Amino acid sequence: MGQTLTEIAQALKDANKKVQLIYAFNGTGKTRLSREFKESVAPKSNGAENQDESRIKILYYNAFTEDLFYWNNAESNRKLKIQPNNFTKWVLEDQGQENNIVTHFQHYTSEKLNPRFNEEYIIKDKDNGDITISAYSEITFSIARGNDQSIDNIKISKGEESCLIWCVFYSLLEQVVEVLNIAELNERDTDKFNDLEYVFIDDPVSSLDDNHLIELAVNLAELIKSSHSELKFIITTHNPLFYNVLFNEFNGEKRILKSRFDKLEDGTYILEETKDSPFSYHLLLLSELEKAIESNNMQKYHFNFLRNILEKTSTFLGYDSWRELLPEESREAYCNRIINLYSHSKHSGEEIAIVRDDDKRMLSFLVREIKRVHGFK
Repeated sequence: MGQTLTEIAQALKDANKKVQLIYAFNGTGKTRLSREFKESVAPKSNGAENQDESRIKILYYNAFTEDLFYWNNAESNRKLKIQPNNFTKWVLEDQGQENNIVTHFQHYTSEKLNPRFNEEYIIKDKDNGDITISAYSEITFSIARGNDQSIDNIKISKGEESCLIWCVFYSLLEQVVEVLNIAELNERDTDKFNDLEYVFIDDPVSSLDDNHLIELAVNLAELIKSSHSELKFIITTHNPLFYNVLFNEFNGEKRILKSRFDKLEDGTYILEETKDSPFSYHLLLLSELEKAIESNNMQKYHFNFLRNILEKTSTFLGYDSWRELLPEESREAYCNRIINLYSHSKHSGEEIAIVRDDDKRMLSFLVREIKRVHGFK
């Protein structure tokens, strides 16, 4: 029996678990769930984007967090600009997390890549008068060259940008855990977190390479396990590797609930507890592919699923490359088409794009062949 997002959000609250780890495919509604949960906890918009409130009940990280940042691409003055908002103002100005953010960012990317937050400055404009640019409203980036010189005003990759935004949130989360671990209220450095109940994290930085994504997951798990207060954490992800690492890191923890979040055909949702090994998720991917093929509802992200299955199977069977699992005839053509479709699968606009009939037939054929040749049940 399906439920509304409001009912799912209430179920998350009623679970009363220290950690809830939720796996869901892209497009299921994880971001909408995070918003619905935030509204159920703090209906007066007392959440992450309103950090100037005297008491906050929930912090959350999701796609809307990344929307606060955008690029000015002027060639001589490239900078990542920050929309005026209470969240980054609170983290950077009030809580003074700039150095921690930079340290975390360089750890996950490169020590040579240096972000700089701006100080307040004034632009002379003869038409509009002096314009004051607020401190911490812009970030410029430079990269060291190894000869005491640097290349300034560079534009970083989308993955590096997402990593920086995550580091803003993570630096605050470290401070939150540290402060709330002090039991005596009058001994805490700040009282801003005293009413904080939940942290909701939706898909942080899945664009990192595997090694850094694993490290990020391990660090996040260690931080959560170091939290001794009544703070509760909800983590949703569509990234199997991120889910697997967290699944194993939290294994044995008593107050953890591991679930799958799905959207049903009638538009309702289901949240099911699971105790299955995370390493069987490739069978889940295969099941999702079969459903998409049967309903003729194949989308570009399904080629992501196919490549994922091929990679896992080739590793298990000892092949050098997943390409070797493709039918020998037209192997290169199949491979190139999968890569072209897969390479755009992280962009939501591409994920809902219509797949050509030829590609649908290719996907159906390859799924049948993989099952037949390699004995999937």
